[in-house]
Amino acid sequence: MITPETLVMFFTASLLLALAPGPDNMFVLTQAALRGWRAGLAITGGLCTGLLVHTAAVAFGVAAIFQASMVAFTGLKLIGAAYLLYLAWQAFHAPAESLELTTGPAMPLFALYRRGIIMNITNPKVSIFFLAFLPQFADPSRGLLAFQMIVLGIVFMIAAVLVFTLISVMAGIIGSRLRSRPSVQIYMNKIAGVIFAALAVKLALAKR
Repeated sequence: MITPETLVMFFTASLLLALAPGPDNMFVLTQAALRGWRAGLAITGGLCTGLLVHTAAVAFGVAAIFQASMVAFTGLKLIGAAYLLYLAWQAFHAPAESLELTTGPAMPLFALYRRGIIMNITNPKVSIFFLAFLPQFADPSRGLLAFQMIVLGIVFMIAAVLVFTLISVMAGIIGSRLRSRPSVQIYMNKIAGVIFAALAVKLALAKR
């Protein structure tokens, strides 16, 4: 079993990593500012569901395939980049009216949750990062490694939920003041489109 000291160290490192600017927290920030804090939380749930998939992949060795196979790695990252470009296209073409939040987000929360899952699981770098990061805190002498990896993945997910929830609430509060002005809504949409496009390019050019 993992020691409490190791768990505290891992949790602290996970918090710092979740705070560091990256595709996931930028995605949460953008969508919470555009659609409200509930949208940010829905996407956070989707991203963390994706983390469970990556955790299972590492625990049961699937992530090693992406590390060893250039074809598998390239194929998955191009799918992810294409999806981000699709989101960028949607953002560039969305009218200001679609961002009105009189009764709730224009897009159903489940759709945003699904969007978070797709973005996370189509990024093979997450699995490879987990493959490099999680084993550093596991010890074969303390039990089944697969179980330790699952525990560490869940702890990382908890840290991500805490950080992304804070981002969602703060971005939602700021965004709600800006969304009341149609001209600002248009600019926010364009900024979101640029961010999605930039993330797509970054993912497409990513190397193992």
